[in-house]
Amino acid sequence: MRDTPPLRLPRLVEADPRGQQVIRLLSTQTRLLWQGGEWEVPVATLSEELSAALRSACRAGKVVQGLEDARRCLADEQRGLRLADRQSGVQRGIRVSRLLVLSADGAERFYRSVESLLLMHGPRLLALRLDVDAATLGELVFGHGRSARLVMLEHKDAVSEVLLALAGGAKPADTRG
Repeated sequence: MRDTPPLRLPRLVEADPRGQQVIRLLSTQTRLLWQGGEWEVPVATLSEELSAALRSACRAGKVVQGLEDARRCLADEQRGLRLADRQSGVQRGIRVSRLLVLSADGAERFYRSVESLLLMHGPRLLALRLDVDAATLGELVFGHGRSARLVMLEHKDAVSEVLLALAGGAKPADTRG
């Protein structure tokens, strides 16, 4: 198993009262991505909160469907980030800003490809494996008759919403007077 760097989640998650619970869930409920793999990924049960957050991300146009489109999108973003860092002369801090949501019924080859993406795009990319098949994930996010083994959330606000949904329930009420 590969040692992964400390998880730096989006600021919205870290600032939320549920942030520590999310970090605990992501680091304790894990499984190897594939039998011979080196990368452990968080696993989650599909809840109403998580379903709503995924549908919301899709309605907002912040979802990429499929491994190849996710790969292209991540490569394009990586080139842009390198260029911006070079022009500014400052390397940005690295936080999770993209989330791969995976079905549980992929072939070993699929999960090996996902692992290579995680290795390439390191700490800015996180994978979450749901306990659903591709038909269920696709229908949930894209509608009736659609299938999806992988969807990528490509905006930090959508990533934050989905990660916070893992903690369940509504955001705790403000208890200030």
